[in-house]
Amino acid sequence: MSLPHWTVFIGVLLLSLVLLGTWLQRLPLSSAMVYLALGWVLGPDALGLLTPDPIRHAALMEPFAEAALLISLFASGLHLGAPLTSRRWWLPLRLASLSLVALVGLVAAVGTWVLGLPLGAAVLLGAILAPTDPVLASGVPAESGVRPDRLGFSLAGEGALNDGAAYPFVLLGLGLLATGQPAQGWDRWWYVDVLWSSGAGLLIGALLGASIGRLVVHLRGRHRQALGLDVFLGLGLIALSHGLAQLVQASGFLAVFASGLALQRVGERPRAGSQPLGGSPAGQLHGYATLSIHSHHASAAMRGAVQLFNGQLEKVAELVLVLFVGGMLGYARWTPHVLWFVPLLLLVLRPLSVAPALWGERLAPGQAPMLAWFGIRGIGSLYYLLLVLRHGVDAPLASLLVSLTLWTVASSIVLHGITARPFMRRYLAVRRRMPRSGASV
Repeated sequence: MSLPHWTVFIGVLLLSLVLLGTWLQRLPLSSAMVYLALGWVLGPDALGLLTPDPIRHAALMEPFAEAALLISLFASGLHLGAPLTSRRWWLPLRLASLSLVALVGLVAAVGTWVLGLPLGAAVLLGAILAPTDPVLASGVPAESGVRPDRLGFSLAGEGALNDGAAYPFVLLGLGLLATGQPAQGWDRWWYVDVLWSSGAGLLIGALLGASIGRLVVHLRGRHRQALGLDVFLGLGLIALSHGLAQLVQASGFLAVFASGLALQRVGERPRAGSQPLGGSPAGQLHGYATLSIHSHHASAAMRGAVQLFNGQLEKVAELVLVLFVGGMLGYARWTPHVLWFVPLLLLVLRPLSVAPALWGERLAPGQAPMLAWFGIRGIGSLYYLLLVLRHGVDAPLASLLVSLTLWTVASSIVLHGITARPFMRRYLAVRRRMPRSGASV
């Protein structure tokens, strides 16, 4: 189609989603399922208007997948409000470490012993499919506030943390595939790619988010400066934290997530002798212009504005990337391996990998099976697939990685999208009958 045709199509699509949004929410479908189906209709298997060949166009599409992933990680950091000292963080940390390592190992074992892959290729497959998606897990909502329900909080935290934690295993797989060991040796992989990359990335993001957030709040509340342009504040933090982390060989993904976490925790800096605005909580009866320069409300106004814009940007990124996943399915060969590998991963390997993280945790009824089931694959897996394809692997391996990854992501979007609402209704019904104790929920 020509550019005018595409602009008309995009305009009709976006306006249709607005006008039909309420009706679509009543259907047992997630928004990602709608985007996926539409992408397939536009793709080479149907209309042929969208032809995103993942092997030929990996270098072109990888930056878009990375940008979408960064936006979702920053949004997750802004949303997860539990104090960093809260015990609620232990479970997502264990899911993003113990469970991720377990899943990479389980998939690598299947790849080596059943698919007949060399060890490096099997590790690559595990690393690509290990990350879960905090955006597509929106059917299991993560509550804001300091005492959120552990289910949604843990899934969102896991999805944000393991997107960065999977990167060293991608590097490990590429090194094993090329030379039989990590690119520059095992010591460097462990100390630099794992320990330094994770720790430095989190530290850089935390320092930037906290310092810039506090500076903006100080300038607004004390000097009525740095007003507006909250759009640039969020994008600037994403770009700066990611770029600085990359310059020192740290994890840009974890840096962006940590910057959102730190910005969310910037406190108010009230003037001596001043009083908060009256009316509803946090001065909600007052406009943004008044709240943003008031020393009791400047931080909340800043966070609200950044969250609003970043949330909308996240929806656009989800639409574009899942449309492309639907279009890419035309290039994912439907092989016999897909028929058994996808259910094995979602129904067996994911629950097995979660078990070490849940050991010793005091969970409310229904939380353990929900955590085992909702390991949704999405943008993280797509990004790492494109990264591996851009680095170059032989044609048979590239074809296998494309097929298994894309059909896993598509199946996850459909299965988890269909089951999210009924499973959540049942879980919430059980939760309402339970006393709300700090350890169990």
